[in-house]
Amino acid sequence: MDGTASTWLPALWITLKLAGWTTLILLLAGMPLAWWLAHSRSRWRLPVGAVVALPMVLPPTVLGFYLLLGLAPHGPLGRLADMAGLGTLAFTFKGLLLASVLYSLPFVVHPLQAGFAAIPKDTLEAAATLRAAPLDRFISVVLPLSRPSLVTASLLGFAHTVGEFGVVLMVGGNIEGETRVLSVLLYDQVEAMAYADAHVLAACLLGFSFALLLLMQWLGRRTAVLHGG
Repeated sequence: MDGTASTWLPALWITLKLAGWTTLILLLAGMPLAWWLAHSRSRWRLPVGAVVALPMVLPPTVLGFYLLLGLAPHGPLGRLADMAGLGTLAFTFKGLLLASVLYSLPFVVHPLQAGFAAIPKDTLEAAATLRAAPLDRFISVVLPLSRPSLVTASLLGFAHTVGEFGVVLMVGGNIEGETRVLSVLLYDQVEAMAYADAHVLAACLLGFSFALLLLMQWLGRRTAVLHGG
């Protein structure tokens, strides 16, 4: 049991840290992008939307392969990171974080985009007539009205990052205490034919995912009841 715990705890910590930072970065970066996608009439809206949605249909290993090439020391992103003093990105937590942000992008942006698009225009126009600045309108009007979408985006982004495998293995490798997450640890256990440990870990991940989905449905029903739906 002690041996199992000593293997699980570093992977659990890396997984939670990765999911937490990924969700936070995606919320901060995803809100302006989602707002633009929801309200822009630019001709670039459809191409940008397609790029955002690409990780949903692209095989994770394809994205991981090109990210690995880009993050390598002689790759474009690797050179930029070296010039910025960030050091090597491939097979490090920093590179793993960048890959997770890109791979989970649509799972955060799409709920936010739907929430922003559902806000009545007359509500924003009323706030504007009261001379509320754009940032003030966003904080005091948009964010409260889109709270269910924010919660959904946060839960989806976190859960999707926890369940990543192909991208994290390609970009981060399998370095204990540095880039080995729970999904990679499960793969290791299956490869080593440690099926008892694999069953426990897989059941925990399954239970976690199911609990998050139940929470999202409960929050959605509660929001509908509060709004008289």
